[in-house]
Amino acid sequence: MKKILFLVLLLFTCTTFSQTDTRIYDIIDAVSSEHIQSDVTTLANFGTRHTLSDTLSQTRGIGAARRWIKAEFEKTSKACNGCLDVLYQKNLVKKGDNDRITKDVWVVNVLAIQRGTKYPNRFIIMSGDIDSRVSDPNNNTSDAPGANDNASGMAGTLEAARVLSKYRFENSIIYTGLSGEEQGLFGGKGLAAHAKEQGWEIIGILNNDMIGNTSGVDGIVSNVDFRIFSEPVPPTETEKERMARRFYGGEVDGISRQLARYVHHNVKTYMPEMNPMMVYRLDRFGRGGHHRPFNDAGFAGIRIMEAHENYTQQHQDIRTENGIDYGDVLEHVNFGYARKLTAVNAINLASIAWAPPAPKEVKIGGIVEASAKFQWSKVDGAKGYKIYWRDTTSPTWDHSRFVGDVDQFTLEGIVIDNFFFGIAAVGENGFESPVVFPNAILR
Repeated sequence: MKKILFLVLLLFTCTTFSQTDTRIYDIIDAVSSEHIQSDVTTLANFGTRHTLSDTLSQTRGIGAARRWIKAEFEKTSKACNGCLDVLYQKNLVKKGDNDRITKDVWVVNVLAIQRGTKYPNRFIIMSGDIDSRVSDPNNNTSDAPGANDNASGMAGTLEAARVLSKYRFENSIIYTGLSGEEQGLFGGKGLAAHAKEQGWEIIGILNNDMIGNTSGVDGIVSNVDFRIFSEPVPPTETEKERMARRFYGGEVDGISRQLARYVHHNVKTYMPEMNPMMVYRLDRFGRGGHHRPFNDAGFAGIRIMEAHENYTQQHQDIRTENGIDYGDVLEHVNFGYARKLTAVNAINLASIAWAPPAPKEVKIGGIVEASAKFQWSKVDGAKGYKIYWRDTTSPTWDHSRFVGDVDQFTLEGIVIDNFFFGIAAVGENGFESPVVFPNAILR
């Protein structure tokens, strides 16, 4: 009888920690394509948002754009009784730092910080870029509406703040507009350095760069495909960590790759109509985005963007040539699609912000045995832990087992040589931390 009761309790517990949360569906439904369209239109109408453009005008240039973004964040904060700390964060970039910096310029980011109730110094970040450009990266006067690149990502960030400000989270969320992307990723560099200086614990950054185009230059049209770019392992890993990977695996299991898998899994759970494409690359071939400075600093960071790009609409002077309309203008943005990718961000920000911290240490053992053994450091706020595993060639975590509020467990009959493993902390509300790949050997 006791055995039956135990099995029933175990089944109930496993079911409890695997169910979906209806608040996530509410968040998806609350994201507004009308808000995104209005915001993209406003940003495009500043004429140019080039990093070196006018900062004094009230209607044109990057100064007017960032003041408007800050005012929008402040409006959202007012609606939630001051739940957002809205501020500028800036860094002086000197002429000659690269060939796209032709004069000294303050690169100014706009931040809206939603403080966590339990872990105020732990941050999950969503970013969009403020700046825009035309064909000549140093042309700071010509019209560069940057409707898709990257008013779409900025508008999505503003909308995510409006939606999520109606909730309270254990962890902090930062919604930010980053400047200087087109001139050399200077806004991201400045904010990553600021995070280090402030001692912030960065869970990760979801960088949104072009989330509004559905018609690719390759002829493919899709409003469900999107890409998640992530690097395999941090560039800050030690020689000891690099050597360990040769013997124990983990070549594609760094912190950014785990963040990408988290987003993929969450989307498949709550937005099954979408097709998240895991791309095993830091960014597009030979190109860069504002998650990279965070990766360079050792933080987890990924890029979320459209799957099918149209290069005639990126970094182009507005013109018609050989029957082709060039330029990043409003009519090329699909606002319904931008709404979907904004919802992708919002549900992952919420899930991570509601989750407990991930275990710091995860040990693994089971050499020459028909079992895999684990031991991990418990974390505050976790009501249990989940072991994940997958085939070594699989891009996603395909199998899992909730094991309760313990700090060690043995998976009987699972040969350690044939799979990769990881541990996630599970909160009382069922939300999980990103998976942690084993970082120590269990002797």
